[in-house]
Amino acid sequence: MYLVDAVVQGILLGGLYALFAAGLSLVFGVMRLVNIAHGDFIVLGAYVALMVVSLTGLHPFLSLILVIPVMAAIGYALQRFILERTMGPDVLPPLLVTFGCAVIIQNGLLALFSTDAQRLSAGPIETASLPVAGISLGVLPLITFGLAVALIAGLEVVFFRSRAGRAFRATSDDPETAETIGVDTRHIFALAMALSFAVIAIAAVLLAARSNFDPFSGPARLLYGFEAVIIGGLGNLWGTLAGGIVLGVAQTLGAQVSPSFQILAGHLAFFLILALRPRGLFPRMD
Repeated sequence: MYLVDAVVQGILLGGLYALFAAGLSLVFGVMRLVNIAHGDFIVLGAYVALMVVSLTGLHPFLSLILVIPVMAAIGYALQRFILERTMGPDVLPPLLVTFGCAVIIQNGLLALFSTDAQRLSAGPIETASLPVAGISLGVLPLITFGLAVALIAGLEVVFFRSRAGRAFRATSDDPETAETIGVDTRHIFALAMALSFAVIAIAAVLLAARSNFDPFSGPARLLYGFEAVIIGGLGNLWGTLAGGIVLGVAQTLGAQVSPSFQILAGHLAFFLILALRPRGLFPRMD
C-alpha cells in the first residue's frame, strides 16, 4: 500500500510540474524559443499574487482574476518590445536576453522583499484530504492536477479548434509565408507569450499555496518544468502532462528509499529517458 500511495501522490505532484512546464512547452511549440527566465517569472507571479492578496484580502484562487491579466500583459510586452528584436535563426540572443531577465527578476525581488520565504494561505483546503481506497488524497493536490488537465485540454482546443490556433500553427510552421497572407507574426508571437504567462500565473498561485517561495526559487521551477517538457516531448502539451507525472512519480518513489534521494531520483529518471528516447516519450510530429 505504501508503494501505491507513493505512485498516486507522485501522479498528483506531476500535475504541478505539468503546470510549470505547460507555458514553456507552449512558447517552444509556437516560437522555438526556450525561456531561461521561465521559473523566475513563475516566482514573479507568486509575488504579484502575494501583493494582490495583501492589498485586496482576496483568497489566493480569487486573486487570479487580477494576477492572470497582469502576467499576460507582462508576457505580451516582453515579447513585443524585447524578445521580438532577438528573434531569428540564431537561438543564442533570446537565451541571453531571458537569462538577463532572470538575473533582473531575482535581484529586483530580493531588493523589494528580501530573502524571507513567503507563502499564500489558502485556508483549510491546504490540509483537507479525501480517503479513497485506503489512500489519503490531498484536496489541494487534486485541484492542482485537475487544473493541469483542464488547462492543457483548453490549450489543445485553442490550438486546434480556433482561428487564433490556426494563426499560431501557421506562424510556427512558416512565419514568412504567414506574413505574406496577412498574418501579423509579431502580434501572434506576443499573444503566444501572453498565453504562456497566463499559464504561469496559475502555476504561480498554486506554487505559492502549496509551498514556500523566495526570490531565488525560480531556477528549480525552471528545472522541473524543463525536465517535464523534455520527458514528454518538445511542443506536445499532453506529453508535458505525462512528463510531469513521470517526474513526480520518480520523486515520490525515490523518497520511499530516502528523503535525500527524492530530487535525485527525478533527475535520474529524466536522464534515463533522455538516453533511451532523446526526443521524449511523445515527440510532436512535424
